Amino acid sequence: MTATACGPVDGTVEVVDPGVPGERPARCVAVIRGTEKVFAGHFPGFPIFPGVCVVEYVQRGALATLPEPGGAPAAVESARFLGPVFPGSTLSCEFTWSRDDATGDWRCRAEATTERGLAARVRLRFTTREKREATG
Repeated sequence: MTATACGPVDGTVEVVDPGVPGERPARCVAVIRGTEKVFAGHFPGFPIFPGVCVVEYVQRGALATLPEPGGAPAAVESARFLGPVFPGSTLSCEFTWSRDDATGDWRCRAEATTERGLAARVRLRFTTREKREATG
């Protein structure tokens, strides 16, 4: 299974393991190709994948492994960038899902790594279809 979306990145995310909330994390991978259009300006002569693009790949992986179909992104609760991502890197993401009992939202803690180690930690929140229909 792969997930693609409209955004600042061109590639796709492959689900390696959909995981089971409370039992094992979900896992996805994405190859950061040197042809990504963001590399043209970030930075010429020393390309580094922008943090917002790392978050985009994390979000795509989260959507592909969301435990409940029909959820939608609600918030990037935090993002911490810990290491650079370069052209040709394989971005591996691990997602730990939990349900917020008070709101019914799904939350995920994601760690994104490359061959060089930890690249980012991101926390995302997703709202459920039922909640959107009730408030929309």
